Amino acid sequence: MASSEVDQKFLGKLARAVEPNNALLASMLFKILGLSINLAQQLVKARKQRRLDTTRPTQSLELYFHIIWLSREGLVMLEQYVLPMVGDYVELKVLAYKLRASFYHIFVLFHNHPSVSTMTPEALAAAATMAGMGPSRLDKGKGIARDDISETARSSLQPTHPMEGGPVHPPPGFGHPIPEAVASFLLPSVDYLPTAHQYFREAVALADSLLWGSHSLRLSVRTEYAAFLYECVHDAEGSRQFAKDTIAEVYQASEGMDDDMFNDACELVTVLGKMMKRGLGSSNPSRSRGQSPATVATSQNDSVATAIPAAGMENPI
Repeated sequence: MASSEVDQKFLGKLARAVEPNNALLASMLFKILGLSINLAQQLVKARKQRRLDTTRPTQSLELYFHIIWLSREGLVMLEQYVLPMVGDYVELKVLAYKLRASFYHIFVLFHNHPSVSTMTPEALAAAATMAGMGPSRLDKGKGIARDDISETARSSLQPTHPMEGGPVHPPPGFGHPIPEAVASFLLPSVDYLPTAHQYFREAVALADSLLWGSHSLRLSVRTEYAAFLYECVHDAEGSRQFAKDTIAEVYQASEGMDDDMFNDACELVTVLGKMMKRGLGSSNPSRSRGQSPATVATSQNDSVATAIPAAGMENPI
């Protein structure tokens, strides 16, 4: 993703390389690098939480807002100050195209409408509605309102009829309304999936045409695209085949590379190898036809939660 270790290495290296001739471009690359490091820390927190709980606004929603805001600001700097100036640079052009797709990847995971993952608060609210749970009531300064108050704490005005005084439920066929996207004030709530998919195709095509088969930046592009296919497009077979083809191309490459790039390539090939088997176990939603809806939902939650990357390359994206 935009916070991967390979991307950060190339951001720092290329920023130093262009600094003598283009100080403005170097400055923006260093800023995006700093933003990427910060974003990586937030994504690690999100991965540990495994989901964003809308009932804890001071923790989960602040994290959610921070991730969206960092991604939005990174995309603005990239589109306004980097992409227009990458025409003469090979690796930097590939990296810029890849970063643009990565930021949109985050939008799809955390802020897409309609939701394609369980990482959005709207998806959690929908899951709660399907489970028959209403929206929780937040603390307004005097403690959390509870329905299970004791008899002694009740009002002296008791209902005179068994049907009086009970909880008010929605009419049959109408569930609790799902709230609008809570981060719409940061970013429009639209479907980012087609745009993200198009940008990934462009980044992959550019990397394939400009970089050799075992180049670690090319592998970074293709690794994240394979993860995007699995987590966002929900094309498990396409993701596995793409990872398999990438590994085959790496072994067929004959170009030399330094030790650092070799180590990065080895790490990415290991990740791609795991992605070749991703979804083939019992947790594959597409193979859960005989399972109950609750079991399938649990499997989907587990698979999507793994989309949040760690600081390094432990995670496919």
